Amino acid sequence: MFCLSAAIDVLRTANRMSDTQFYRWATVSHDGKPVEASNRLVINVAHDLDSLPHSDITFVVAGMKTEFPGKQKMIATLRTLGRRGAALGGLSIGSYILAEAGQLSNHRCTIHWENRAAFRERFPEIDCTGNVYEIDRKRFTSAGGTTSIDLMLEIVRGDFGVDLANKVANQFQHERIRSAEDRQRIGQEPDLTGKSEKLRKVTQLMADHLDEPLAAGDLAKSVGLSVRQVERLFLRHLGATPGRYYMTLRLERARELLRQTNVPILEVALATGFTSHSYFAQSYRLQFGRAPSDERRTVY
Repeated sequence: MFCLSAAIDVLRTANRMSDTQFYRWATVSHDGKPVEASNRLVINVAHDLDSLPHSDITFVVAGMKTEFPGKQKMIATLRTLGRRGAALGGLSIGSYILAEAGQLSNHRCTIHWENRAAFRERFPEIDCTGNVYEIDRKRFTSAGGTTSIDLMLEIVRGDFGVDLANKVANQFQHERIRSAEDRQRIGQEPDLTGKSEKLRKVTQLMADHLDEPLAAGDLAKSVGLSVRQVERLFLRHLGATPGRYYMTLRLERARELLRQTNVPILEVALATGFTSHSYFAQSYRLQFGRAPSDERRTVY
């Protein structure tokens, strides 16, 4: 609900600040009946899929689940819109539904960090970045939460210019309008704002190479430092060695895959850089206090 409300309110505020009714929106469900959000609040809708009105952009909004009543009808509608050349968008894991409908092929997209690992396993051919939002031709995707604000502000900027976009951002106490190049913070990833640029580059390289971990020497070489200098950076700013930090990233990714996909545990291990099932299980238990198989049996 937050990412939906944030998206709509940016448009509402743009209308108010520009003293026009430039933007309009309508809510739609597969059958025209109200939809209950995961926070138990009920959203009334104006249309069903059979009476879907014309729009400049049709957004799919999804939060915690990718399975829901009327899904196949929604996918069929998205495919029809795609064949007609319509502009389509996804908020949060709405990107997953767009991908299932075949509407993100040959496009960049993004999705909430919790779902990115599962997305990339399911759709390895799609370029799913870790950025806060992506606009690639007629496809608009955001990572959910406050990133809906940034995506819509970029749309406002394109329509009215940067001055109005900044005025709207100020109404939400949104300190900085993030660009499409800004990356999401991932899981327990620390805030490195104002920290060493070389430290940020090394942590990003780690996040981008979880399936085939880079050697300490290669990481150090990429930023023009020695291995010992990189170790000192990590200890000073993160309180952990580079190896320990890298292992934590890989195990966090493994937990996402175990929770969100049905990929065999051995494949999860391989996807996070472990060539030995026993070493993966041992490392997982040390990190989370439970076996990978126990994680999979837990319902979230």
